[in-house]
Amino acid sequence: MSNRATASSTEDDLFFMKRALALAERGRGHVSPNPLVGAVVVKGDEIVGEGYHQKFGEAHAEVNALENAGDAATGATLYVTLEPCAHQGKTGPCTEKIYSAGISRAVIGVRDPNPLVNGKGITFLKSKGISVTESLLESDCRELNAGYLKYITTKRPLITLKIAQTIDGRIATSTGHSKWITSPDSRIMAHRIRAQNDALLVGIGTVIADDPELTVRLTRGVSPKRIILDSQLRIPLDAHALADQSPSRTIVMTTEEASKEKIARIEEKGATVIVTEADERGWVSQKILWPKLAEMGITSVLVEGGSTIHTECIKAGYADRIVLFLAPKLLGSGIDALGDLGIRNVNAAREIRNIKIKRLNGDLMISGTLGQSD
Repeated sequence: MSNRATASSTEDDLFFMKRALALAERGRGHVSPNPLVGAVVVKGDEIVGEGYHQKFGEAHAEVNALENAGDAATGATLYVTLEPCAHQGKTGPCTEKIYSAGISRAVIGVRDPNPLVNGKGITFLKSKGISVTESLLESDCRELNAGYLKYITTKRPLITLKIAQTIDGRIATSTGHSKWITSPDSRIMAHRIRAQNDALLVGIGTVIADDPELTVRLTRGVSPKRIILDSQLRIPLDAHALADQSPSRTIVMTTEEASKEKIARIEEKGATVIVTEADERGWVSQKILWPKLAEMGITSVLVEGGSTIHTECIKAGYADRIVLFLAPKLLGSGIDALGDLGIRNVNAAREIRNIKIKRLNGDLMISGTLGQSD
């Protein structure tokens, strides 16, 4: 027996799936490129076990929840945010453990598009007489794993652009001064968004101008990897990204123009240098960049600048999302948030869809998905 969740889903079902979603979030920063997954075991109206995927290569959420439930799992309902796996990976098939534990009903948030799973877990459970309910809070479960879903289906990470600008579209004054355009509340939110991504990416111009730390400091969370695009390897050896306590988190993407001696000196500091092909301008090729990051297990990237990187990501059609922090300030002349996108007709403008607007003190945070030109 299998059915899709509908508006008639019981309040209990919704409550327990929301609990599973909250548990899944605890794994953020520790499980990539695996998905975030939470699981809850319920008997009657009582939670008898719960768990989440805590670390890449370790037990999955379902296994942790079932072990937590013990014998109480017999005849119980399992709520899980993502379809259980039915194949042998770093750990055994979760479906076998669900069946062996005596679960009578499984409620699943969203199917796993991984070809090794994609419906196979559900088929196995049904074949063993376990009642399956699919698609409960599916949009929430998809959003939870937006990076994983993009990574597994396209072999590229989910790319989000973060821009902090004045109301007249400037990210810095004409002299390059930019601290601080936005409010403290906006900066705290920006750090929360950092913690939601596997990696932060900036261009070498941003490193030279601002020497950013590119860490999560203003909120709780795991600092992501740092990616620096530096086609000629101009990064100063004393830059924060190389000289702080975690240089191993830093990946410098460069081209064959880079000095082999400087590559060696950067690697001595603990950072990783990747030499890749250049595009026709001599820059790190985006066609190679994004699949390469996915190969490294990076499922989501927050692009923090500067203007050239943001412009090129949109222009080439790689940007998936945008988060714009808009400060109620005017600079007049200054550095534009975006450069020329090559658009000569208003009908070809890149549209921001699924817009959400949040007030942060005096600032506005506008976020949405980026549509492509016609």
